[in-house]
Amino acid sequence: MSGAAGTGPGDPPVRIVFVGAGPAAVMVLERLLASHRRDHPQLRLDIRLVDPYPPGGGRIWRREQSPLLKLNTTLADAAVFTDASCTIEGPIEPGPTFAEWVRLVRAGEIPRPEWGDARLDRELATIRDRDFPTRRLNNAYLSWAYEEVLRRASVRVTVSWHEDVVVAVSGADAEPRTVRLRSGAELPADLVLHALGHSGSEPAPEAERIARFAARHGLGYVAPAFTADVDLDWVPAGADVIVRGMGLAAVDLAVLLGEGRGGRFERDATGALRYLPSGREPVLHFGSRRGVPYRSKVTSETAGDPVRLEYLGAEFRERVAARAEPLDFERDVWPLVCAELLTGYYRELFTGHPERVAGDWAAFAPRLRAVLAEPGGHASEALSALIRERVPDPLDRFEIAAFDRPLDFADPGAEPGPELAARGVPGAEAVQRRVRTHLATDLRQRTRQEGSAAQALFLTMLFAYISVAEIPAERWNARSRVRELPKRWHTFFSYLASGPPGERLEELLALADAGVVRFLGGDVELRLDGARGRFVAAGSARTPEGVARARVAARTLIDAWLPEAQAAASDNPLLRQLVADGLAEELRVADEEYSGSTGRLVVGPDGSLPRDPRQFALGPFTSLPTAGAFTRPGIDALPFRTHDRCARAMLAAAARIAAERDAAMRRNTPDASRVPVVA
Repeated sequence: MSGAAGTGPGDPPVRIVFVGAGPAAVMVLERLLASHRRDHPQLRLDIRLVDPYPPGGGRIWRREQSPLLKLNTTLADAAVFTDASCTIEGPIEPGPTFAEWVRLVRAGEIPRPEWGDARLDRELATIRDRDFPTRRLNNAYLSWAYEEVLRRASVRVTVSWHEDVVVAVSGADAEPRTVRLRSGAELPADLVLHALGHSGSEPAPEAERIARFAARHGLGYVAPAFTADVDLDWVPAGADVIVRGMGLAAVDLAVLLGEGRGGRFERDATGALRYLPSGREPVLHFGSRRGVPYRSKVTSETAGDPVRLEYLGAEFRERVAARAEPLDFERDVWPLVCAELLTGYYRELFTGHPERVAGDWAAFAPRLRAVLAEPGGHASEALSALIRERVPDPLDRFEIAAFDRPLDFADPGAEPGPELAARGVPGAEAVQRRVRTHLATDLRQRTRQEGSAAQALFLTMLFAYISVAEIPAERWNARSRVRELPKRWHTFFSYLASGPPGERLEELLALADAGVVRFLGGDVELRLDGARGRFVAAGSARTPEGVARARVAARTLIDAWLPEAQAAASDNPLLRQLVADGLAEELRVADEEYSGSTGRLVVGPDGSLPRDPRQFALGPFTSLPTAGAFTRPGIDALPFRTHDRCARAMLAAAARIAAERDAAMRRNTPDASRVPVVA
């Protein structure tokens, strides 16, 4: 047999099963096939993707969902293929970004989607780079990207899709794994990649308690779930509905129960957006811990000095690598994050909009650095005094605490007025005004060019998040790994950087004007009123006159947030089976001060399962930093690096398997050179 190991014409291919066929699976597949063409061109591979939804979009980005639902990412900020910024070991093989793909479709160089309808055609024809595409258009791009990955594949690779669900994986040691499907079919696999993306979870104790209360009193309750997957037809028109949560799931809920029920938006003669109800909408009472939605996406461009890290860059990572003591996020990293955000914001304000500040950046920067160098400097009165001195307009000021919990502070642009009681204004109405003012201010700051400091803030946060994600897991103490990083840090990142398009907040204001949306404020508390058989929710907001409170009783409660990513408590039987059978384990960490479980599968830096080197896993249910799927181009994004590491580890494992087979075959085959030659 000639050629590289496992490459002969009669050799069996190495069999790889991808559990899941969404964007992450497609990006790993692209990386795997790119490295295969360069590094192992003679290796034969048979790759099977198993997913009930067609490859590319998967479940979250499936084609069959409301055309009203959008990405919270602009067209220009999404890509599947690597680019020159990527620092990876695999080959860089560029391909069209989402925006470039749209332009190529318009030019006729790429065929329009065969399933496209008039609505999709209009979007393709009119969408701009800074617009937010629908999930259906994203599905079209991701589906095309999958087909493009297949077109680039070597002839020594076969790829197929099984429209099914994996329910179990069995096998151990050097034997092939058996992948069992819900249909009853079985697939043999030399390697398995779990790329499941977001999954649900078994009901938490609180959700079970609420569900039992609802059943006893004939009430309606929706536990945390993916909004697009929930049947909302039963929610009565005109009924009060308490909605806990104000993230992306809640915004989608407002879309589906407003415009999705026949209402429509239009602009009046002044350009203001108005909502015209259909009469089928319920009344949605929104509240959460913060009491406001995630900050809207930024659409401006920076105008001043380039964005860069000053506290969390290469020198920081070198110090982390050299220190012996574990990192504590709250003590060691959070102050640096705050320093980065404050520096990034004010650098842009001073250099991009010098007319709005007193003095210049060269004079302000060292004073800012000196204040931030003091213990607690990022939240000090000295910092507030410096900002007041140099930034005259309160709406131009950025301070961490007020940004994070805006309803704990009065509107920075408002003047104190008479006491609420003296004015006869109900507390609930004051809460409405405070939240509405916040939304309007957020829109002005994040969707207009004069608010470009918000863009610098976003980019600084993005770079900081990437830098923190690159710190090896073992460098953190137990509390940081279990609580601070996956909960506090990721939640704050999402609040600042992963909010809805600005147009969604404008729509939310129009829905509030029409009486379809009401706001409960922050620190919302839920009470189960057994005597009345009702859900009762109350929240608050600080106004210039004092703390105002809002309260509502309702027969319907919706918990509008995504289920927590977990393994043993997942609603996916495969993840639970992996843990139950000991093929994988949840990450549990402990030190002298703290111990606990993250609920996520332990995986190596390359996604491998330590207990089973023939299986790999990527996604929010793993111990790796959440990297997302498709990602922003041109910034050496973490997903490209994560997917490349995993793909190369899988390819190396496939090459070893092929070499072991080849060696075994040689041992069992007579050596022809030792056979006597008869003249």
